[in-house]
Amino acid sequence: MFKQITNLFAKKPDVVGIEINPQRINIAQIAKQGQQYKLLTNVSADMPEGVYENGQIIDSLTLSELIQDTFKQHRINASQVISAVPMREAIIRVIPVPAELDEEELKNMVMVHEASMYLPYPREEVDLDYVKLGYFMDEDGIEKVNVLLVATRQEVTDLYLEIFEQADLKLRVLEINSFALIRTIKEQLRQFGSKEAVVLVDIEFDSTEIAIIVEGVPQFSRTVPLGTSQMHQAYAQAMGLPMSDDIELLQDVSLMPSPQDGDDTGVTQQNPGLSALLKVLGELIEELGRSINFYLNQSDDLEIAQLLLAGPGAGIEQIDDFFTQRLNLPAMQVDPVATLALEVSDELSSSDRSGLGIALGLGLREMVQ
Repeated sequence: MFKQITNLFAKKPDVVGIEINPQRINIAQIAKQGQQYKLLTNVSADMPEGVYENGQIIDSLTLSELIQDTFKQHRINASQVISAVPMREAIIRVIPVPAELDEEELKNMVMVHEASMYLPYPREEVDLDYVKLGYFMDEDGIEKVNVLLVATRQEVTDLYLEIFEQADLKLRVLEINSFALIRTIKEQLRQFGSKEAVVLVDIEFDSTEIAIIVEGVPQFSRTVPLGTSQMHQAYAQAMGLPMSDDIELLQDVSLMPSPQDGDDTGVTQQNPGLSALLKVLGELIEELGRSINFYLNQSDDLEIAQLLLAGPGAGIEQIDDFFTQRLNLPAMQVDPVATLALEVSDELSSSDRSGLGIALGLGLREMVQ
């Protein structure tokens, strides 16, 4: 996908997965024992102030030092890493092309002709990769193959290469956050058919990444600039509490009124923090609903079978019931540790477990490719 990286789908030994986000870095190393996976390394470190600004990395050196110090502190010996960029930094498209093309013709068509139709910036400023998916017959009876095209700007690629080079680590693979998360929930996705779409809602620190997935492949993706940070700020401000980015602030909040509480209007009048939180969640759900409707209006014979809620925000109590009620679609929280039947040595809170999906997917890459 990106220059100086052998291949998006290559297998390399001796690696750890490192997720980088505005709140922290998450490091995961996984080993396979028989048919089971064991989490060997599960380490997080808070992001220092000034590294990120408006969701963008602006101080790569401090970030590199954080990674290097975390490796030393926890005696992580791996010298190679797999990391990922946020979905908002990428362009992901599924493109149908004639099945009769040989590999060289396919590469030329996808990387030159087709890519130029989807890129909002000049081709020479972009790193691209692609992989063939399944074959199918189009409405005219012509055999075609779907190709997954992935692109990001070279300046983004170069930034991540610089970060890990400064940390004395070799970046072997750079992929997209949503791909890593899909790898983590791969077995869950197998239960859905070709006419059933799954909406993956990854509620991260400063944004929510939405991916609509059919047969394990993202068909539609969008980033909404609402995440746990906005939820924290709204709740804390309404309650007169100090501003905090700690997800634990929201852990005791019940999103759904109990029978003795009466209707939710009465509850929110008594709890201004809950009212503020519900407003942010309401905006997120509106954007999610628009994305779903947009996709369905352009897709034939598809139905939304499931909402899967992931990321730190998915650890909020009753958030699955809340999404189900508001969208009238079945929603469930993703527990990456349980999904992978991982053997872990430490107790993890619900928010910690929910927030591990991307890091675990990166750590898993060598096990399942």
